[in-house]
Amino acid sequence: MMGSSQQAGWCKKPTSPTNARATLKVVRKTTYAVVLLAIAAVTGATGNKSVSVTVGNSSVLACPSKSNITMVTWKISPKVGGPCTLGYRADTNETNRTNCSDSMNWKFTPDCNPALEIRQVGIAHEGNYTCEVVATEGNFHKTYNLTVLVPPRLTLYCDDHGNPVCEAAAGKPAAQISWVLESNSTPKEEVHDNGTVTVLSKFRALSSNMTNTTCIVAHPAGNQSESIACGPSEHSFIPYVSIITGFLSILTVMAVIYYFKLHRDRLCHKTKPPETAPTYSPQDDTMEVEPYTTYVQKENVIYNSVSDLTTGQNFPQGLLPAT
Repeated sequence: MMGSSQQAGWCKKPTSPTNARATLKVVRKTTYAVVLLAIAAVTGATGNKSVSVTVGNSSVLACPSKSNITMVTWKISPKVGGPCTLGYRADTNETNRTNCSDSMNWKFTPDCNPALEIRQVGIAHEGNYTCEVVATEGNFHKTYNLTVLVPPRLTLYCDDHGNPVCEAAAGKPAAQISWVLESNSTPKEEVHDNGTVTVLSKFRALSSNMTNTTCIVAHPAGNQSESIACGPSEHSFIPYVSIITGFLSILTVMAVIYYFKLHRDRLCHKTKPPETAPTYSPQDDTMEVEPYTTYVQKENVIYNSVSDLTTGQNFPQGLLPAT
């Protein structure tokens, strides 16, 4: 019997070091989980929550609901501008605010419900809002990530070539544009300084049998749609009209220039008489010859007179002519 008991004792296997380490790891993990749960229960950690509000509306953010509140603090960190705080102390029943605008205030009395109200939400209100509550049960906090939605302005029109154009202007975030009829259009986006985005989409029909089309704008703040019918050649004559108008303008300018140039030449001819070659007539020749003829005639008369006197002197005295 003795030998058999000893043999049985010798058959027991000692505890493996590997199994001991595995058991230790399980104990550690369990202890760590219990500690985390205890911390969460004491501090009231609730994590973050995303909230979306349409611009112009009001928003109410709630704090962890606890009894016997000692102190409440709202810590606000907007994306634009500096941080601000709203505080309440139960022991003195006092509230205080630092750098917060009038649009942010307590929704109710903080001793009853320390919720925060944001009136007329704008893009500048985007950011993180954290409520910290100190109560007899422990410390609790809740954080909101506030996003402001801006609905786009929908405009649908026909371009100069008769193509429908859909524009979703100044939306936040960017809108999604689609067409009821099949199209191969690619939207274009333009980002503005305030964070809004304008999306433009031009409809390019895959089929020529297009009579009416609808633009659909999808946006978190609400969906919109409009329909339009654009003729294929509704404005196709505009380029031709422009070309003809330009051509006529050029002709008009050339005609005016030619007219003034011609008119100026005529004025010059009127002010300056033309230079003509001198003309000769027979009368001119007669006028030039007459002085000489008169002179010759006078000379002849004188000569004849002298000759007569001379001849009379040579006559005999008895033959002189009677005077």
